Amino acid sequence: MTTENLIREPEHPGREPDNPGSRDLRCRILAIAERLFRDLGYRKTTVADIAADLRMSPGNVYRFFPSKKALNEAVAARLLAGIEAELRAIATRPGVPAPQRLREFLVTLHSRSAQQFTANRRMHEMVEVAMAESWDVVHCHIGAVDRMLCRLVAEGAEAGEFDVADPMAAARCVHAAFVRFCHPALIAQCADEAGPTLDEMIAFVLAGLRAR
Repeated sequence: MTTENLIREPEHPGREPDNPGSRDLRCRILAIAERLFRDLGYRKTTVADIAADLRMSPGNVYRFFPSKKALNEAVAARLLAGIEAELRAIATRPGVPAPQRLREFLVTLHSRSAQQFTANRRMHEMVEVAMAESWDVVHCHIGAVDRMLCRLVAEGAEAGEFDVADPMAAARCVHAAFVRFCHPALIAQCADEAGPTLDEMIAFVLAGLRAR
């Protein structure tokens, strides 16, 4: 398998339909839903609230999303896709050593996860629901991050910068070691706990991968 194949992503659930008009309306519904989730909170926002903001009937929203759970899944997938796009740009940047890209990748993974899902308490509520009820969306994101990390580790090994026998196993170890800094609940819960700083954890990860 080539490193290019390692970064190919599966489709997130709930992609826009092919019809341009339907795609535009679906995007508008998602944008309004995300705004209301941020402003009111996921549990307090109703499909009727979303429809009213768009000046349409709830039935029109249900044409695209059969339930509020499906709407939450689509909003979560949209936000996670935005994070993944930033990470992919870092992972595939040409001419940059793998350790440097990996450091920037992990810093960005932490900062974007904290900004999107932890800083705003109401958005954190949405993520908690998604993790409890829509694990497929979260699982898809975890797999995407693992594949990008695998590409970085594999390229570092090819360049003699990392010393690993199995890039995917190493990538999953990196992700598992870093979970405190990218899992929304753990970012919030561990904020005031004693433990390694972000820089200390990244230095530890790089030391574990670095060629002897």
